[in-house]
Amino acid sequence: MRFRQILNHLEEWLIGFLLALTTGVIFVAVVHRYLSGVPIPYLQDWLLARDLGWAQEFALICAAWMAKIGAAYGVRTGIHVGVDIVTERATGKTRALLVTLGLGAGILFSALTAWFGALFVWENGLAYAFYEMLGWDTGPYFEGSVTPDLEWPSWAVYLIIPIGGMLMGWRFLEVLIRFWRTGELPRHQVAHVAGLEES
Repeated sequence: MRFRQILNHLEEWLIGFLLALTTGVIFVAVVHRYLSGVPIPYLQDWLLARDLGWAQEFALICAAWMAKIGAAYGVRTGIHVGVDIVTERATGKTRALLVTLGLGAGILFSALTAWFGALFVWENGLAYAFYEMLGWDTGPYFEGSVTPDLEWPSWAVYLIIPIGGMLMGWRFLEVLIRFWRTGELPRHQVAHVAGLEES
């Protein structure tokens, strides 16, 4: 139970933090771009000496990480769009079978995403970095590419693919186990705001 609570809070905190960070960086970049064109002595020179060309790439990386973590959050809270007309009309064992098949397909998809994502990351620089860190011969592995503006190792950016796949698979498994125990699926209440109680 404690692990689940920590994971829930970490998931929510990461999404909120990345969203706030992205918003802040893009806001600063837009203000920087605007003020760099205003002929204010000293300020314009100071701003032009600062390069914020990396801001868009940074925002895209954060958006990719938010999307993968958010997908897992969506499974947990039931906010993913789905076609449930058949399962809603089915009852008893038929409904249980359909829901189990759907959630099983989600687990399989997530596992494949995690597995192939891990292979992709390993072969595109992580293996090289790992072997080099341990002082081993890097053998057939190559260093891998870097991002154009930030010059971060691409494998570090793509690491969210296997992480997100594992997290989403875990969430599908949680939902499936809960469904088997209680018969309930997570439902998103559109008009509900967490923390606000109706008076």
